[in-house]
Amino acid sequence: MTQDVESRRPDAPGSRARRVPTSRADRDRRRPRGERGSRASRAGAGKRVAGGRRKAPQPGKVVLKVILASLLSLGLATGLGVVLIYNNWNSNIDRQDLAAQLGNDRPKKEKVAGPQQPMNILVMGSDSRDCEGCGVDGESTNGLSDTTILFHLSANRKFAYGISIPRDTAVMRPTCYKPDGSEIRAATSYDKWNAAFSYGGPACTIRQFEQVTGIPLDNYVVVNFGQFKDMVNALDGVEVCIPDDIDDDVRNIHLKAGTREIKGNEALTYVRARYRIGDGTDPNRTRRQQAFIGSMINKALTAGMLARPDRLVGFMNAATTGLQTDFKGIAQMADLGVTAQGIGADNIKFITTPWAYSDKVSSGIEWTPEVEKLWQLVREDKRLTPEFLKDALSAGDNPDGSPSVTAGSGQAPSETTSPSETASPSESGTPSGTPGGSAGNGTPTPPATGLSAAGRDAAGLCT
Repeated sequence: MTQDVESRRPDAPGSRARRVPTSRADRDRRRPRGERGSRASRAGAGKRVAGGRRKAPQPGKVVLKVILASLLSLGLATGLGVVLIYNNWNSNIDRQDLAAQLGNDRPKKEKVAGPQQPMNILVMGSDSRDCEGCGVDGESTNGLSDTTILFHLSANRKFAYGISIPRDTAVMRPTCYKPDGSEIRAATSYDKWNAAFSYGGPACTIRQFEQVTGIPLDNYVVVNFGQFKDMVNALDGVEVCIPDDIDDDVRNIHLKAGTREIKGNEALTYVRARYRIGDGTDPNRTRRQQAFIGSMINKALTAGMLARPDRLVGFMNAATTGLQTDFKGIAQMADLGVTAQGIGADNIKFITTPWAYSDKVSSGIEWTPEVEKLWQLVREDKRLTPEFLKDALSAGDNPDGSPSVTAGSGQAPSETTSPSETASPSESGTPSGTPGGSAGNGTPTPPATGLSAAGRDAAGLCT
């Protein structure tokens, strides 16, 4: 609406007063084109389109960006890629604060440059067959921790890595505590890593990790077979490359060779398979699981996945249902993911603790001395050095563990990396992570991505 105001000016008899624009549309038309809508923009009220109408908000895009950021930063699709803030997903979570069971002698965090605090999250995969459809291999357990992965997120949110601890690793289990405060006596001889979960659940595994590594944990997550299978199904399968037919009549595992997407019981038996595939060792089964997780993350992050609300919601429902954790809720997980949205899939590395065969436990392995250097990198919030990047996997690798064509040169520090972020190369050579690895001459090697052909063969991946 406008007003034509008639008045007589003393210096211009008979003249008409100027037309005064009073509507917002009129005022915009009289502004220079480049300034139109600037006040609305400064107020954050949205973008102006033809006719003065405002562009409707698009919350869907924001939600997808949050999902993408969280999955990339948390890097472990088996329970950590959960960000949509819906009440039903919060109610799915089994939140258990275990601080009272971890003792008064927990390690302290070391001071780092920041700007935020580094995050150490322990992911445990329970091999209980109690869930519906989980008894696929005919085995029964007392609820051991089949998979343990430490996920480290840097304080500057520029890099992340997951460190797998093979379940057959020989350790001296420390004293643990039950919910009522009573003690679970420490082992008097070496025990397998996953025995702690059997004795005292996730609290005992957390305490064992902190006591033997000196690394304080911020949060934990426990995922079971059922959740894992449901997440794969929600993605409509995950691509793998199986070099040879797997026929294990004892455990009822039968998988045909080839590259294809698998889901349901077939996916569960694949990550569980240990015999008749690769070299049959637990550390190399761990590598195969890492390759599967990487392929799973890639599938979850594809444009097709994000464009399919049914798959997206199904994936998040599967990831949260029965998830045991001490995260306060979905919002806290989302906040963590948003802080690390700049980390790409190729900068999320997966490695296994350096090991050698051991007779300390039956069919077991033990850590080599290099493991202390690895724990020190975590404590000091530093990037993985070349010795640990050898045969490392990343979330951006191909399903067979080989580097993708878009993969970069590993976790080599960029030009903007400060000295405090970079760990100096070890002088003791490069542990191969396999028995019989010989020390090098101390010459730093370029960071590697993907498994070597020998590594893929040992892990039961295509070469």
